[in-house]
Amino acid sequence: MQEIIIPRALLKGMADHCISLYPYEACGILAGIENRAEDIYPVKNMEPSPVSYLMDTADQFRILKEIRAADLRMIAIFHSHPASQAYPSPKDVELAFYDDVFYIIVGLLDKTAADIRVFRIVDGNVEEAVIRPAD
Repeated sequence: MQEIIIPRALLKGMADHCISLYPYEACGILAGIENRAEDIYPVKNMEPSPVSYLMDTADQFRILKEIRAADLRMIAIFHSHPASQAYPSPKDVELAFYDDVFYIIVGLLDKTAADIRVFRIVDGNVEEAVIRPAD
């Protein structure tokens, strides 16, 4: 099973960002080296909705330039599910364009204990991966 290493501070940052936009979906990018996240980049959701998100393209372009300038790469895309389980929806699977990144879903059925799960989505196939928290 594949794994992604995410420092606890970044896990908290993802959860806090997602909770701050509740009841709408939040989204963002994790940058890192290999399978270790080094930085979090919240991205504006251009489609404020409790059931979908659309990353702001200008924001995304700026962030990808910053990531490259820091000698990092996009290793994960995250978004929240404010009213459903932390599992990819059919739309999430359809829009999973990057075979080489992790997809993280922050489930907010219980906002006091966000359920954060990670997946690989390749050619419509969903495979759960493991988050290894780090200090």
